[in-house]
Amino acid sequence: MYTIKEVSKLMDVSEHTLRFWAKSGFFPSITRNQNNVRIFSEHDLGWVKIVKCLRQVGTENKAIKRYIDLCLIGDSTITKRYEIIKATKRKALKQMEELKQQLEILDYKENYYEELIRNNSNDKFNPANNIIKV
Repeated sequence: MYTIKEVSKLMDVSEHTLRFWAKSGFFPSITRNQNNVRIFSEHDLGWVKIVKCLRQVGTENKAIKRYIDLCLIGDSTITKRYEIIKATKRKALKQMEELKQQLEILDYKENYYEELIRNNSNDKFNPANNIIKV
């Protein structure tokens, strides 16, 4: 059993976010101890993991709640859940492609600046260096 503080460290999610997700109904089986502190089981960590994954891809809270509700309904919703996961994966792959393109630009700029530093050159592409002074 884990406190919210322990789950925060284990899963690299802020305590504030975990509380918000709990209030949103994303963790259907967490309990509270005698001091009214949320207690997470190993099973609950599975919920945290999927919610974190869905959020990191940009899935809206309403859609996450829908996914969780479908899970709770049971096996009759497997096809619907499968479609949600496939759509989320497509979105993640698109984001990955965009990140790869951004990394290519950053690699180019990094190499460009390394060359400038190595040759003690001026940056002729910096717009600030091309300002016409009156």
